Amino acid sequence: MPTRWLAAAIVFGFACCSAAHADDWPQWLGPQRDGVWREAGIVAKFPEGGPKVRWRTPIAEGYSGPAVANGKVYITDRVRAKGVKNPDNAFDRKTRVAGVERVLCLNEADGKIVWEQVYPCEYQISYASGPRTTPIVAGGKVYTYGAMGHLYCFDADTGKIHWSKEMLKEYKMNVPVWGFSGNPLLDGDRLICLVGGEGSVAVAFHKDTGKEIWKSLSSAEPGYAPPVIFEIGGKRQLILWHPESINSLDPKSGKVYWSHRYNKKKQLGAGMSIPTPRLDGDNLFFTNFYDGSLMLKTNGTQPPTITWQKAGRSVMPEDTDGLHSVMVTPVIKSGHIYGVDSYGEMRCLDEKTGERIWSTHQPVTGKSTRWGNAFIVEQGGRFILFNELGDLIICKMTPKGYEEIDRANILTPTNTMAPPGGRRVIWSHPAFANRSVYARNDKEIICVSMAQ
Repeated sequence: MPTRWLAAAIVFGFACCSAAHADDWPQWLGPQRDGVWREAGIVAKFPEGGPKVRWRTPIAEGYSGPAVANGKVYITDRVRAKGVKNPDNAFDRKTRVAGVERVLCLNEADGKIVWEQVYPCEYQISYASGPRTTPIVAGGKVYTYGAMGHLYCFDADTGKIHWSKEMLKEYKMNVPVWGFSGNPLLDGDRLICLVGGEGSVAVAFHKDTGKEIWKSLSSAEPGYAPPVIFEIGGKRQLILWHPESINSLDPKSGKVYWSHRYNKKKQLGAGMSIPTPRLDGDNLFFTNFYDGSLMLKTNGTQPPTITWQKAGRSVMPEDTDGLHSVMVTPVIKSGHIYGVDSYGEMRCLDEKTGERIWSTHQPVTGKSTRWGNAFIVEQGGRFILFNELGDLIICKMTPKGYEEIDRANILTPTNTMAPPGGRRVIWSHPAFANRSVYARNDKEIICVSMAQ
């Protein structure tokens, strides 16, 4: 079944950039914001000893992924003040953690720092280990969004600040439980961000000036799911999913076309609207830790209908049939859905019914693991996975099952997640460009070659 993804192919600047530099990864989920690595000449299996390390560069802590464009790599991190440590309990939101956020520009050829920008940023959020969002690079500018709501526009070559915003000062809102985590979307002149507050869950800022163009929606929290634009029924629609509902908007004006309730949890922060929505034909798919899987049938700009929903009796694996993803963006391929469930199971669902076809722990941690994670990218008829252990995996996934071709450990997990478990993880999505993979933990960013 063909997939109609138009999220970033029509975004200002990206179309020209993609034509000239097909190997860039200039934003969340790549050039077309769809998690597909379209480069050719990628290895079928890793060489003996694993992929060649092109370079390593020391950085500090963060969940943000890198962006790669025009011979540069952009990444954000956080440096705590001297003598300051993060709370022992990662859920602690009362402790104020002093430090700074940084924006780093690296030379793609050797990983050397070209420029950096630093600004003070006191954290008061759950999981206080650094920024969350991937930079956006377009039109000679780079846009970054920090965990406490600092939005910046820099000159991509020099790091000069064109404009900046502080959401907590400009909008009446509370800090989201897990900080500002929704990756912004650039569409035409509009930089669309999840913000929060009454009437401003989503705000579009002018990409050149930072001036507010429109704001829309109200919710107790703005959520974390990245905004995406799809063509539905011949109409470009901005899909915004916050913890109370799924919403379709006109990306030019912020006008709401329709809203659909999707949250059975009442307490603040429990909605966990995190994974990026996926569209396949008329099917619009969502997955959520508490609320399971939801497949909507779209109807132009009219409200959609529910095709199926798999919520389960609880979030425990034995009580679920669908997909209860925590943060992983799922993939829809040839009538089937592939994604990582909340206990570290890679699952395959039938797209028409939501029925589970198979599941396996093999690509994540090898056993049932609460919030176990592996990011998924399509490449040349197969998949490249990056799991929380720092393993890079080449595999195939079909309705018949999971077939692992090869794996190599490229990074050591450094971030300690909250109890239960307290294990060390890597929860940062890599970038895929220049026939290479760019991945980070809380100590370094590494570039490894995937060239044949």
